[in-house]
Amino acid sequence: MGMRRRTRRRALVAGAAVAHHRSNMAAEQQQAGYDQGQADAQQAAPAPAPVYEAPAAPAPPPPDPYDQIEHLAALHSSGALTDQEFADAKAKVLAS
Repeated sequence: MGMRRRTRRRALVAGAAVAHHRSNMAAEQQQAGYDQGQADAQQAAPAPAPVYEAPAAPAPPPPDPYDQIEHLAALHSSGALTDQEFADAKAKVLAS
C-alpha cells in the first residue's frame, strides 16, 4: 500500500510541475509576442503629422472708459450699486 501512495504522490507532484512549466512557457511566449507586436507597431507607425496651431487671437482692445462709466451708471440707477460703490468704481475707471 505504501508503494501505491508514493507513486500517486510522485505523479501528482510531477503533473503539477509540468503544468506550472507549461503555464510559464505560455506566459513567456505571450510576452514575447506582445513585445514583438509593440516593436512592429512602432516601426510601422507613420511619423505623426505636424500639428497645426492657429495663430494666437489678438488681444481685445482696452475697454472704453466712457462705456465703463455708462455701465456703472446703469448699475447704480438699477440699485445694484450704492452711491459709495459707484463713486469708488468710477474713480478706479478714471484713474486707469
